[in-house]
Amino acid sequence: MPPRIPLFPLENVVLLPEGLVPLHIFEPRYRQMTEAALAGDRCIGMVAVRAERAGEMTGDPPIYATGCAGFIAEHQRLADGRFHLLLRATHRFRIVRELPREPGRLYRVAEVEPLGEEVGDRESAHRARDRVIELLAQIAERSLGRGHGVDREQLAALDLAHFASGVAGAVALPTREKQSLLEAATLAERLERLAGALDFHLAVLAGHSARGPETVH
Repeated sequence: MPPRIPLFPLENVVLLPEGLVPLHIFEPRYRQMTEAALAGDRCIGMVAVRAERAGEMTGDPPIYATGCAGFIAEHQRLADGRFHLLLRATHRFRIVRELPREPGRLYRVAEVEPLGEEVGDRESAHRARDRVIELLAQIAERSLGRGHGVDREQLAALDLAHFASGVAGAVALPTREKQSLLEAATLAERLERLAGALDFHLAVLAGHSARGPETVH
């Protein structure tokens, strides 16, 4: 991982290791960032903006200190200078400090240190994964009706990192909760936090259902 990385702050996107995210780049500062990344190591640092400061997106809003590096796996340059990107998450990082802007540079750059991606207690990780699969099945049934479920065997066959990233990306979790998943010290802890978030989501669905079917989306 390079010691310095361009930062791409977003208010509603949290990238987790082994995840994929499509991006549409249209602002001049991020077009410049993309041009520089494509000319170099193709690496971009995805960071989430703190929710209470999301109204400051046109400037340099405060961001979380933990982010996730992404590699530009595919790109399409449009005629008007915009880009379509497919970013593949590689590893987490912690911001050490942001660097002052050099003349002509429109985007933010930070010195960063890589964070490890340890499994932790493997037995706990597998228990949490199984709990997540069970919760997904219950959420699918409650949201879509009986007969709709998930492919448990296919989900269980994924490695833990891809599993956590895929589920977090597929379920509409608030930014703060996804950021909490990113900051988890181990995969076991991330999966436990994911199970807790889905458990709460299921309880919310159950509450809506109790008030009438018209409230279920």
